Amino acid sequence: MKILVVNNHGQYNHRIYRSLQYLKIPAEMIPNSTPIDSINEDETVGVILGGGPSIERAGNSEEYAKMLDCPILGICLGHQIIAQAYGGEIGSAGIESYAKIQINIKDEDDIFKGLGETLDVWASHKDEVTKLPPGFTILASSPICEIEAMKHDEKPLYGIQFHPEVHHTEKGPNIFENFYDVCKSYKS
Repeated sequence: MKILVVNNHGQYNHRIYRSLQYLKIPAEMIPNSTPIDSINEDETVGVILGGGPSIERAGNSEEYAKMLDCPILGICLGHQIIAQAYGGEIGSAGIESYAKIQINIKDEDDIFKGLGETLDVWASHKDEVTKLPPGFTILASSPICEIEAMKHDEKPLYGIQFHPEVHHTEKGPNIFENFYDVCKSYKS
């Protein structure tokens, strides 16, 4: 039982994988070209769609977001892939930023459970989700981005614009642990 980390060619995908290993969360990194029918859903408890340079280089990630029956967490580009797959919109950020920002948690839900009302995170805002997909709820926002985090209302699909895998994001490991708890609960 493991989490698959989908490598979308972003600079932090290996760090996501290492973060899970440090937390003793079983994980495997796969290229985003992996055919969906070769993913063993019995062995996969969850999927993390990693970041990357562009949606055009996201391989099969949108198919994973729509077709796999397990919890999915999209990080940065992965967040945008989930939004696009479900009818949301992506556009250039109003304020491009690559820095520490404070997000306001509107709904703790599962992935922000026990983390408080605000969180300092490391964000990469060049592109972002500009229109929430139907059937999703905003979990967190910031002064520079309305949709910092979102969740599907019925499925265990989560997207976050920021990077929990980097040292600058406080409580980033807690987000991964909370996601893993969602994964374990979903399979049981």
